[in-house]
Amino acid sequence: MGRLPLLLLLCAFLFAFDYYCFKAILNVFKNWKPTTKKWFAAVWWGYNYFLTFGVFISIFVTIPIFYLSLRSIVLVAFFLTVACKLVLLPFLLADDLRRLVIRLKKIYKRKKSPISGPEAIIAAGEPISRSSFIIRAGLITAAIPLTSLSWGIASGAYDYKVIRKRLVLPNLPKAFEGLKLAQLSDIHSGSFYNPRAVRGGVELLLAEKPDVVIFTGDLVNNMASEMRDYQDIFSKVKAPLGVYSTLGNHDYGDYHFGRESSPAKAKNLQDVITTHKMMGWDLLMNEHRRLKVSGEEIGILGIENWGMGRFPKYGKMELAVKDTDDLPVKLLLSHDPSHWRAEVLEKYPRIDAMFSGHTHGMQFGVKTESFQWSPVQYIYKEWSGLYREQQQQLYVNVGYGFLGYPGRVGILPEITIFELTRA
Repeated sequence: MGRLPLLLLLCAFLFAFDYYCFKAILNVFKNWKPTTKKWFAAVWWGYNYFLTFGVFISIFVTIPIFYLSLRSIVLVAFFLTVACKLVLLPFLLADDLRRLVIRLKKIYKRKKSPISGPEAIIAAGEPISRSSFIIRAGLITAAIPLTSLSWGIASGAYDYKVIRKRLVLPNLPKAFEGLKLAQLSDIHSGSFYNPRAVRGGVELLLAEKPDVVIFTGDLVNNMASEMRDYQDIFSKVKAPLGVYSTLGNHDYGDYHFGRESSPAKAKNLQDVITTHKMMGWDLLMNEHRRLKVSGEEIGILGIENWGMGRFPKYGKMELAVKDTDDLPVKLLLSHDPSHWRAEVLEKYPRIDAMFSGHTHGMQFGVKTESFQWSPVQYIYKEWSGLYREQQQQLYVNVGYGFLGYPGRVGILPEITIFELTRA
């Protein structure tokens, strides 16, 4: 079965499920006025039709790049709505089962009772209040996902987590054994509204005392001016072996100025590049740097954004790897994780590890040490954490900031600390 028929079948099931929930809610609130019921029906079905239409558009239509954050909001809203209804479902089924049992008892008593006709139904009775209680309890329980979304705005947006990983690199020179490398990604300064909390995350990073720091793109949402209130904060990010950065898809101004070149767009990009320099970050634009410790070297490579599908492919790997054949270890900074499978694995087998961001984990999902899930996994095969294929590795950081939805639920902002080791 193709993707479209499968999706249509799923939609038919969901609309049947929606109708089931809709009738159950109306049954509980029988005392609503007719106008109230009409408004409720319009909102209920309008919202569900809008979400379904949005999902179809997100999957089958090439969306203009400036609407991509809206797509994320629609997908999160869709999954959240389905989750709420799935939580409600056991309560509806329990109530229907209870009603069935009562009805069967009525039929049995009617056969046994000498009373017939309407009097038999009145005699049997049905405690409608109990049905109302069950469904109301279900509605309250189903509100938990919505509550978590609100909590994600209040708490999750700045709840920075330090993730520690051992990165095994068999060819790592002895002088680099135990080196501590920190990764930041997806700052999205234009979304911030709490400088004090942002500063707290930077202090958390500095407390780890990394030897080198890497930043894997999306410093801003659209405009270089968004860094005005945060440049001094991120200027404090320093490391003995340097801070190395690269650009993400948002840094080029495409969402604001469009894909076409213009003087204003070129100036904005230059201002973003200047911001990196003013913070003391070494921005790698399809180039590499050599890290030297006790006479031994490894390579830090960085390319401009390279993404599959509608995302721009400004990166030029052939320039970044030039004159690096003698380096025993090459670490690549590339914002979009789709670049790893599309080009790096196939054409550049001597890239030992690639570091990315971009996905944000869609800022919604579940992530533990042994399990992770997010709607974004249906878009990106590699979306969070460490991946290995043959001798190459990829790490996807879920981001320091946020975009679109001003919060995070389950997928918290991340500061990653790697300890490099040979075994």
